Amino acid sequence: METTVHLLRHGEVHNPEGILYGRRAGYNLSELGVQMAERVADRIAGQDITHVISSPLERAQQTAGPLAKALGVDVSLDERVLESENLFVGKSFKDGLGPLKDPKVWPKLINPFKPSWGEPYLEIVARMMAAIHDARDLARGHEVVIVSHQLPIWTTRLHVEGRSFLHDPRHRQCALCSLTSLHFVDDEFVALSYSEPAGDMLPAKDKYAPFSAGDAEDSED
Repeated sequence: METTVHLLRHGEVHNPEGILYGRRAGYNLSELGVQMAERVADRIAGQDITHVISSPLERAQQTAGPLAKALGVDVSLDERVLESENLFVGKSFKDGLGPLKDPKVWPKLINPFKPSWGEPYLEIVARMMAAIHDARDLARGHEVVIVSHQLPIWTTRLHVEGRSFLHDPRHRQCALCSLTSLHFVDDEFVALSYSEPAGDMLPAKDKYAPFSAGDAEDSED
């Protein structure tokens, strides 16, 4: 029996100050982000999707909304697919590296394998895979969408593909409103596919940014 679990990253966020917002409340989709979420709904609502699950954060729920409405289902919330924790939450990266230029924070960057500045990758994978397996069981023989965030989705992809967690955040293939789709036969993971239903709506320079700074002015860096 084939089942597909789609990991959908949220749309563009209204974040003109370029703040690393993490799990902070109050960060909502920008006007473009709303349009991106609607585009995703237009593109995939005709598929055999039986459930829509979302991170509790506003931007994720707002991304899930149009799809759930088109499918005629409710959005279920799952805290296991939340954004990862990060020591630099609340800091502005509007000028590029931002607080990372301060030598006082360099000790926090000493171990990129853990990582030492945030939630350990293995912990992210453990909670994400638990949520994915439950979603797979819920939608047996069909498809299910989980709306989450870039690092949890990308870390999960590295895990299922057997790749190292060490990576350059600027090279994550996980654009806003992209779909990282895990394909299962019964309980076995068999393949991964990736698509960008709203990829043409986002400026190329913003596609793989580590976090969304929608409505921010272009930086000089």
